[in-house]
Amino acid sequence: MSAVPISVTTLAAMKSRGERIACLTCYDASFAHLLDAAGVDLLLVGDSLGMVLQGHATTVPVTVEQMAYHAGCVSRGRERALVVADLPFLACATPERALDNAARLMQEGGAQVVKLEGGATMLETVRRLTDQGIPVCAHLGLLPQSVHRIGGYRFQGRDHASSEAIRHDALAMQDAGASLLVLECVPATLATEVSVTLTIPVIGIGAGAGCDGQVLVLHDMLGLNPSRPPSFSRDFMSGHDSIAAAIAAYVEAVRTGSFPAVNETPY
Repeated sequence: MSAVPISVTTLAAMKSRGERIACLTCYDASFAHLLDAAGVDLLLVGDSLGMVLQGHATTVPVTVEQMAYHAGCVSRGRERALVVADLPFLACATPERALDNAARLMQEGGAQVVKLEGGATMLETVRRLTDQGIPVCAHLGLLPQSVHRIGGYRFQGRDHASSEAIRHDALAMQDAGASLLVLECVPATLATEVSVTLTIPVIGIGAGAGCDGQVLVLHDMLGLNPSRPPSFSRDFMSGHDSIAAAIAAYVEAVRTGSFPAVNETPY
């Protein structure tokens, strides 16, 4: 595996060549090393750490300080993969606050891209960040930080109005300067359409096989979720005798398009 670092332009080139992008969440240096060696392209330091590491019921309690700490751990453990860190709950409530917190994730945590949730209301923030040279990954569809507002972890974009809003917001995020887009828990047909329409890479989770790449929560794909795993996930430890082999199998499945399968695409 080449140690040449991956950048947002690398991922854009992969999309243009039709090469699928393999992504996983990551929270520490040891796993960063394993994922990097297996060929994972993007390490997402997700605020999902609030649930899988800290035991919270949602991502809401996670702080900027915690995100910077874990991003730093991941950054020190990888050589090649791109490190993307979540701006946690209310960290980008205003463009100024987002700028300050993104600077912390990059300067203290070594993140190369920051990810934020939300559509039209976040456009000014995306413009402000990108104007200052900060690469942004947008996140549409199911927004975990808004779980209390939407009443649970529900699939989005299943009716005309919400699907049109996602289409509009995806284009608007690209126009505002976002370098990447995560689409979570939306119908596969909608995710495929957005992926084809946009020039920036679209990474899906619970959004079917038509996206430019896939991401899963690391603990889900290793079968470490103590509760019922998401319907769109797969236990890659099953049939493999090591974590490294399971991660390599995930990368191969994403590259070949065999993950997600039809039965792992709820809508």
